[in-house]
Amino acid sequence: MSAARPFRAGLVQLRSGTDMSRNAEAACRLVREACELGAELVVTPEMTNIIEARREALLGKVTEEAADPVVAALRNLAVERAIHIVIGSVALKSGDRLVNRSLLVAPDGAIAQRYDKIHMFDVDLDGGESYRESRTYRPGARAVIAALPWGKLGLTVCYDVRFPALYRCLAKAGADVITVPSAFTRQTGAAHWQVLLQARAIETGCFILAPAQGGRHESGRETYGHSLAVAPWGEVVAEVTGDAPGVAICDIDPAAVATARRRIPALSHDRPFERPKAEVTAAGLAS
Repeated sequence: MSAARPFRAGLVQLRSGTDMSRNAEAACRLVREACELGAELVVTPEMTNIIEARREALLGKVTEEAADPVVAALRNLAVERAIHIVIGSVALKSGDRLVNRSLLVAPDGAIAQRYDKIHMFDVDLDGGESYRESRTYRPGARAVIAALPWGKLGLTVCYDVRFPALYRCLAKAGADVITVPSAFTRQTGAAHWQVLLQARAIETGCFILAPAQGGRHESGRETYGHSLAVAPWGEVVAEVTGDAPGVAICDIDPAAVATARRRIPALSHDRPFERPKAEVTAAGLAS
């Protein structure tokens, strides 16, 4: 990727609601704003099309990919502006369950790549906040890389960021930029959001582009916001401060990827090792 030219990326921060038409309008407005600032690649957050806490209501509103109004609107906008758009993720019907799918849209409007979120957010947080994504969504089973004019792009979604093996896999397969569209909860975001993104950038030597949902949504859910772009050496190079909808712009120099990996060539330093046995006592001795 060292011979590729620099380019400008845009991060779109949203506060998606339960009406997909309104969500499409909000997303398109901010993508256009990013384009006016020179972005050639624009990334939207997780659940760009809808955030609906009520499971039955969600199932009643979500469609298959070809009928989704947000996907259609952003595909048209990619053609209008001749840009690449990563629709961070959308909830889509797939058989008896949904998928949480990230879509790379090419400047001709074609879907160039699809990635279904692998890791399901099944957690119980403090204060009674609880999530069971696996009740509604079918997890993906395939890591995905896409070719861009400026290098290779790895696609991930939100909770994936806590599983560094996926990011190392993408980097070793050639990814130079990895997207992490998210809808982090307010409490987990305040605790872990930035440090996780910086860790994934440092470990992989990749640019990390992480647009987020932010604020209190119609459904009552609260998300953290603070969309970030992180460079391969770990420094934050763009941010939407706070949780309000907005846009951040990041200039990406592909040469920085090669530089970071040359300085710390950890991707080439893997060594085999023996894994510990599962039956280990608190004292560290095999039982």
